[in-house]
Amino acid sequence: MAILQVNPAKKGAVINKNLYGHFSEHLGRCIYNGMFVGKDSPIPNVNGMRTDVVEALRNIKIPVLRWPGGCFADEYHWKDGIGPKETRKRMVNTNWGGVVEDNSFGTHEFMELCRQLGCEPYVNGNVGSGTVQEMSEWVEYMTFDGVSPMAEMRKQNGQEKPWKLKYFAVGNENWGCGGNMRPEFYADQFRRYATYVRNYGDNKVYKIACGPNVDDYEWTDKVMAIAGKFADAISLHYYTRPRSLAWDDKGPATGFEECEYWTTLRNALWMNELIENHLAIMRRHDPERHVDLIVDEWGTWYDVEPGTNPGFLYQQNTMRDALVAALTLNIFNRHADGVAMANIAQIVNVLQAVILTEGEKMLLTPTYHVFEMYKGHQNATLLESWVETHDVGDDKVQLPNLQQSASVDENGRILVTVANISLKDSETLAVSVPGKEQAKVSVRVLTGSMDAHNTFDAPETVKPVDWTDYKQENGVLTVTVPPCSVTAITLD
Repeated sequence: MAILQVNPAKKGAVINKNLYGHFSEHLGRCIYNGMFVGKDSPIPNVNGMRTDVVEALRNIKIPVLRWPGGCFADEYHWKDGIGPKETRKRMVNTNWGGVVEDNSFGTHEFMELCRQLGCEPYVNGNVGSGTVQEMSEWVEYMTFDGVSPMAEMRKQNGQEKPWKLKYFAVGNENWGCGGNMRPEFYADQFRRYATYVRNYGDNKVYKIACGPNVDDYEWTDKVMAIAGKFADAISLHYYTRPRSLAWDDKGPATGFEECEYWTTLRNALWMNELIENHLAIMRRHDPERHVDLIVDEWGTWYDVEPGTNPGFLYQQNTMRDALVAALTLNIFNRHADGVAMANIAQIVNVLQAVILTEGEKMLLTPTYHVFEMYKGHQNATLLESWVETHDVGDDKVQLPNLQQSASVDENGRILVTVANISLKDSETLAVSVPGKEQAKVSVRVLTGSMDAHNTFDAPETVKPVDWTDYKQENGVLTVTVPPCSVTAITLD
């Protein structure tokens, strides 16, 4: 039996709901045929947005959605995506699959999608191939309520009142696909471009600087030194892969070996070290913590499914991915005092998607179910917690078998989320939460073999179940969690 201790008397930071954010890019079938099918589609939709997808995303309380990229953002020219559909420019998406982008999904459609989802829009501006004027006019088009050329253009395109836009990124991956810039050069570019990302009326823009790739600590150091005082946040990108950081050596999403299960989870846990190290650099330059860290691209990245366009990044989603999500979200929760947003990549049909679609069919992935089980952490207050562990793994990788986080919401409801990464052994937890000895308890568990996944023929192979393998006796709660599982314990 392992002890799991939660201390309600020791509260941490509020877990920003935006840690449970998502990312959508003009990539493969993420937007087109994923979320957006057009008004004339036989697939049920509202203003072109798939009804089933929108309803599923609302169920996990999606708080913020990033768009239009990704690498696509730094070749996206926003004026190509406004006005009558028949006059919008067509282009080749050179980053992702070489397919034709008809720009039928643009600013108005994105804002409509966010309206239906009830989430905040997060827009990524073009530094790599765009101009200062282009970026400045986009913000004016979206947020200015007055007399100006951009406001008049917006009204002519059917949007009388401006939208509210808080989150705006000045460039994306400018160390790579966004221009192959040196950190000093990008930092100066950020200062220049961000100057013209203006606040209009009561719309206050939260300006996000392009941060590092994985462990590029020099990038963080130099961007913070040169541009930190002009930014509200700096981003971090990190993708979990089974084998190495080499792009040509990722491994399959299904049918993988047990050794790749362990290396994937080991690499997922590296997120904790990355966050701590980048935050330490940021706080050296910004001791008063004005600048937040956001992880606006994270998730698993494997070889694409056989027979699919390699540029579409379509991959299946297994219990291995569910555990990556659980481990990562627990890490984000525990760093709620420094990480203000995170966006899993990507929301539908791309990489570690929470939803997969195929024509009229839709399924929820194991990762989706983790987000649903964890949604009670959104805007709750982090509680100190600790769990007794032992190492599991193989002859090359040894990892703690359990990992947890805990929070309390405004109604006093405590949520404890636990990942058991062991492939063989269940674990009985003695859960100690002072003051909650007589609380009403509910337990839900997501479990399966490491390779278990949902298909369009069997869409509910992996889903959460109400768990009965627990007992409350003499003020003590014991819960037995199965191997390869994610557990949510609620004390009300």
